[in-house]
Amino acid sequence: MADDEREDQKEYRWETGYEKTWEAIKDDEDGLLDGAIAEIIQKAKRQRQAQKTKQNRLGMMRHLFIVLDCSESMNVPDLKPTRLRCTIKLLELFIEEFFDQNPISQLGIIALKAKRAEKVTELTGTSRVHLKALESLVNVSLTSEPSLQNGLDLALKTLKVVPSHASREIVIIMGSLTTCDPVDINLTIDELKKEGIRCSVISLSAEIHVARYLTQQTAGTFGAVLDDAHFRDQLMSQVDPPPAAITQHNSLIRMGFPHTKNEMDGKDAPLSMCMCHIENLEEPSELCTTGHHCPQCNSKYCELPVECQSCGLTLVSAPHLARSYHHLFPVPNFQELPFESMPEASSDHGGGFRECYGCAKTLGPVADKNVFKCDYCNQFFCIDCDIFIHETLHACVGCNTIPGVDGLVYQQSSKSGPEDVLPGTSNQRGPFGM
Repeated sequence: MADDEREDQKEYRWETGYEKTWEAIKDDEDGLLDGAIAEIIQKAKRQRQAQKTKQNRLGMMRHLFIVLDCSESMNVPDLKPTRLRCTIKLLELFIEEFFDQNPISQLGIIALKAKRAEKVTELTGTSRVHLKALESLVNVSLTSEPSLQNGLDLALKTLKVVPSHASREIVIIMGSLTTCDPVDINLTIDELKKEGIRCSVISLSAEIHVARYLTQQTAGTFGAVLDDAHFRDQLMSQVDPPPAAITQHNSLIRMGFPHTKNEMDGKDAPLSMCMCHIENLEEPSELCTTGHHCPQCNSKYCELPVECQSCGLTLVSAPHLARSYHHLFPVPNFQELPFESMPEASSDHGGGFRECYGCAKTLGPVADKNVFKCDYCNQFFCIDCDIFIHETLHACVGCNTIPGVDGLVYQQSSKSGPEDVLPGTSNQRGPFGM
């Protein structure tokens, strides 16, 4: 009896048999692992895409800190040319994509140097500031160990005062397997969990227990990179806004839509300086007639979005808000089918053979084992077009080009399926005025 109970208990990791985890990665005919890694990346992308259709509350106004490891472990050349240079290159792409997909969000950078944390940039919505700061990190001296706790405390100190309606996040890029902290890091993790700050970790070496525990406690994500392509996929997965935290409140936010003064009473607008560069010694403000004027205090700014330094009003343009719309109503997942289920001449571009409706590429049973079908327009797409539609275009090509199929037809409530929707109709036209 006692032996049976002992067998029923969950075994420890070292008591179980061998798990041949290396069999998940198989080389191709040329002996390379690129195909296996690409397949892992594709599966991860589709898994993230499947999670988008659950209609969760999303944190659209994001305040994100990137905590970058600048210890001696970032000199390792397993990511070419070094971990640090590869990370900075990918961060430049990430920052551009982040502000393109989250135009009303803010971002900051913290560097972990010699067991200390240094704030490289404050929270701001201007990508130019961060890109210039990353250039200065290329030649930074990489010494000693990082202190994960000091980096978390520095980010926590700033994110604590962020309004409760905003999403507060930390993304940590760790190259070291160790962290040298002044006190117990569990105290900081408990404080982050209490404040509802989401922490995600991307490890450039291997899985670290304290990093995994941090992400589990704060509802974040953890990933260990395989190569630079997998690293980029892990980093770009942080672009989409996460589900709203329980501590995140709903509230009305005042926003201003600036106007331009090209002419006044038939005369050219007067020369003036913008507020965003008036105290910047590196890029001093210049007298000019163009700019965006705050509707509340009439202060001028050269770019949007920005928070007015005079009255505190958030200044945005209508396209910035419209660009955040696709996160709330993502394109539904296409149905993945085997190549044999695709009929000949399924596309309107030609006949007699099978081709992708999006790019008109001829599909074959060897290169395209699986095809993807939209349940609304019944068109077939290759895997590249499927990813492009869901990650970049955010609109089905068939639904928006075929006469009689409404481009917004998929923006229904999750309760109604494709068979419940008539062509040319959309439940979203009423509330959104489309």
